Amino acid sequence: MLEQYERDGNTSAEARSRAGEQAALEIIGLHKRFLYTKNVLTRMLSGTRWVRAVDGVDLRLYGGEVLALVGESGCGKTTLAKLILGLLSPSRGEIRIFDRSPKEHGAELATLLQLVFQQGRSSLNPRKTVGSLLREAIRVHKTDADVAAAVDRVLSLVNLGQEHKERFAHELSGGEAQRVVIARALALNPSILIADEPTSALDVSIQARILNLLARLRRELDLTMLLITHNLGSVRQIADRVAVMYLGLIVEQAATEDLFDRPFHPYSEALFAAVPIPDPLLERKVIVLKGETPSPVDVPSGCRFHPRCPYAREACRKREPVMRELAPNRRVACHFPLNQKDAPL
Repeated sequence: MLEQYERDGNTSAEARSRAGEQAALEIIGLHKRFLYTKNVLTRMLSGTRWVRAVDGVDLRLYGGEVLALVGESGCGKTTLAKLILGLLSPSRGEIRIFDRSPKEHGAELATLLQLVFQQGRSSLNPRKTVGSLLREAIRVHKTDADVAAAVDRVLSLVNLGQEHKERFAHELSGGEAQRVVIARALALNPSILIADEPTSALDVSIQARILNLLARLRRELDLTMLLITHNLGSVRQIADRVAVMYLGLIVEQAATEDLFDRPFHPYSEALFAAVPIPDPLLERKVIVLKGETPSPVDVPSGCRFHPRCPYAREACRKREPVMRELAPNRRVACHFPLNQKDAPL
């Protein structure tokens, strides 16, 4: 069963932001566009078209917190993670890690920022044992480290025994493979961990164990974590703040409890209304969104959510909303936020 860890209100992102603390990770006006087709004839007939995968993201992640990035598949979450890690180059915008660009950090970046992949077993080299995978990661970046001791330490951190060092990927269960991926990420003692759908390929009971493991590691190692997920059931348990992403943009940011209890954006309301609840007798609002998510090639004019929004008005079709702060640590990009005096009926 997923255990909820205690949060220290004195170290909340809101309090640290007000105190002027430097963000561990800062994303400023980030854009990433891909050419829609490489077919020259198609481009000649229809003109050059672009996939707007990430389309102007601003985000801050403070030291020691867990920020959950949520949204439907295809909204740009994984592309954003790849941009942060330097696996893709941004079309426009800036990424700052401890107030320096990734290029300024150079090789040191790997010791500051690591990724937990969403497909545990497939991200492991099938021809190498767990021990050799971990030793390789440590040797490449920490030449003066006691490699054997470091391998034992990270295996212990993720609750794997010494016998796992001699196993290959195909000899691991799904949960064990995901623990190895987490151990490899922790081998360099990173300050920031990006977990991209870390439980998506696991059954429910194993998901809970992996999430409990991440929560414990966050406490014990004082990790800063960006959790990318569409599993909203886990978000409430381990995240301090939530950023909701839709069609390449962040549309709402808030403390986790505030967002679950009182979402301001209609898309957030629909997302969280779909989270399963354990009480079958509890009545709740049913929200059915119209149609499918628009293509990032043909982004709607005005508010990009308006074709599916049950509250859309004329202004929503004509003008794109800007992100604004409606309350401390509550930001939303909506012309008519919910739960406000001018909210739609």
